[in-house]
Amino acid sequence: MSLVREEVKARAEVYHGDELCQQKSKELLKEIELPNGLLPLKDMEECGYVRETGFVWMKQKKSSTHKFEKIGKLVSYAPEVTAQVEKGKIKKLTGVKTKELLIWVSLSDIYVDDPPTGKITFKTPAGLFRSFPVSAFEIEEKEKEKEAKEVKEAPTTAAVQVKEV
Repeated sequence: MSLVREEVKARAEVYHGDELCQQKSKELLKEIELPNGLLPLKDMEECGYVRETGFVWMKQKKSSTHKFEKIGKLVSYAPEVTAQVEKGKIKKLTGVKTKELLIWVSLSDIYVDDPPTGKITFKTPAGLFRSFPVSAFEIEEKEKEKEAKEVKEAPTTAAVQVKEV
């Protein structure tokens, strides 16, 4: 059963399809000043955002797991992930768990320090928390890489002429 009711959808920006939802989720993370690789969901079918309340949801076809290589953490994402967002924070998070030792632990809050210290903190409903470098959750944007490559490979067409006087 979906946690997102029709009356919520009526007030929201709703998007469908994996490519568009991937783009919108990265835009949202940038807007609230969190790392763009924080929510690597796969095969998203729908995502939505109610700007007035900060309520966000993302639906994927099935549960997925992702390993954040830089910190060696495995994270599980349910078919539906919901949260309240604001600048630098994700609160009331549902559908996200991380593996600690041998057990899966639900996450409820994610936030970056204000003023910025380069750390991002993950909190459980029980109040336990762990902090990691923000850089562990950043992914290079393909467009920036492509533009940088094009600039490096661009042929130089300007010729310099030297005249002796």
